[in-house]
Amino acid sequence: MDYKTLKIEHRGASAWIWMSRPEVHNAFDETLIAELTDAFKALDVAPAVRAIVLAGEGKSFSAGADLNWMQRQGAAALEDNLADARKLAGLFRAISMCATPTLARVHGAALGGGMGLASACDICVASTKAQFATSEVRLGIIPAAIGPYVVRAIGERQAYRYFQTAERISAEQAGHIGLAHEVAEPEELDARVQQVVDALLLGGPLSQAAATDLIRAVAHRPVDDDVVEDTARRIATLRATPEAREGLAAFLGKRAPEWTQGRA
Repeated sequence: MDYKTLKIEHRGASAWIWMSRPEVHNAFDETLIAELTDAFKALDVAPAVRAIVLAGEGKSFSAGADLNWMQRQGAAALEDNLADARKLAGLFRAISMCATPTLARVHGAALGGGMGLASACDICVASTKAQFATSEVRLGIIPAAIGPYVVRAIGERQAYRYFQTAERISAEQAGHIGLAHEVAEPEELDARVQQVVDALLLGGPLSQAAATDLIRAVAHRPVDDDVVEDTARRIATLRATPEAREGLAAFLGKRAPEWTQGRA
């Protein structure tokens, strides 16, 4: 579909979603929320897309919520306000549940919902000039919709600080607390993102989706009998797939597996 607030760029087997509201630092409104949700869901089921990169045009990745939109929702009837909040929460869930690997390319400001986007993606590569914050309390609200994904990214202990202080988090600090996997100089950001994408394209698509599902299944659970049995069943199931047979045959034959063909 044609988007008003996004641009979709295909680079080989990767799809880049560019948020395109640079005049407001890619701030969220109802249109951007709906279009981002649609784009991630559509690209996630596109057979030719092996990785999804989220980026922002202009000076910022995303400065969070559009304040005019926030005012409109605050003045709306409760049911309308709640319905809109559910759409926002649904966006982050749609990103976090993608079977296709997702990567946030963060430069400039990633505030509020922008930090939520970076946290909801599987991987975050940030410019040294990037700044993050859960700034909601300074507006009299809380980082509710993004909360599960930010806590997952930085941990409960760090969340107690940053959810309450709304301090700016530098790119260096973001790396220390687990929010950013990589930090690169601005002129090297795209090259570093592409290196990570290239690494993703070497993996089997079925096994990558299964690996993501494994993380969701075992994270923060005790390693009890149920977990041990579940992991055994997962590997037994995957070993019998055509993808696994191809991967093993390619390794033993000292050749590239079929899923890497034509990936450039």
